[in-house]
Amino acid sequence: MTETVVRCPEHGYVAGDACPACDERCRRVLSADRRKRLSKFCSGALRHFPDDAGVELDDRGWTDDDALATAVTERYDWATAEHVDAVVATDPKGRFERHDGRIRAAYGHSVDVTLDADAESSGTSETDESAVPDELYHGTAPRNLDAIRDEGLRPMGRQEVHLSETREGARAVGRRHADDPAVLAVDAKGLVADGRRVTRRGEGVYATERVPPEYVDPVD
Repeated sequence: MTETVVRCPEHGYVAGDACPACDERCRRVLSADRRKRLSKFCSGALRHFPDDAGVELDDRGWTDDDALATAVTERYDWATAEHVDAVVATDPKGRFERHDGRIRAAYGHSVDVTLDADAESSGTSETDESAVPDELYHGTAPRNLDAIRDEGLRPMGRQEVHLSETREGARAVGRRHADDPAVLAVDAKGLVADGRRVTRRGEGVYATERVPPEYVDPVD
């Protein structure tokens, strides 16, 4: 459930109605509804429709902070650059990366970008495969299970297959596609051992080019 965003004078932007770390009075920045709308627009602009949003991405998916803020304020007459900052700072899944006055989506692109950047422009993206958990999870609609058993997991219109660190996270993703999603366990350790790259893309989110069926087993 999307929460409001407040700004604590001591701890900055916080999701919820109050700062959990102190008793300071917080200023409300965004309602839950406006936060959800801005998050969807920013994610879409950086992942799927930069041209329609009026944002220009470089080959690694980066655009200027100011360019995204301008696109947001032109779309919503109530929005400001502070609202973009609040959405990015409180995003629960690490959907965004910021570095040196630029911003990009950390994962989930359907537009053609190269996310694996050099150290100077990599922002906060984690690419250390030694940190990949032995097992990851994928949530999907039950109607997709037969195809997955035959073909494995494919990007399906995106650049990469996205995997969750927890069963709960995978189930939440699966609920976008079905009320009672299926959760699949992925042998991430086996993927890495067999030379298939698995990369952390956000908070609790990992990605890989494809998962062959022999690495996938149903959880429930």
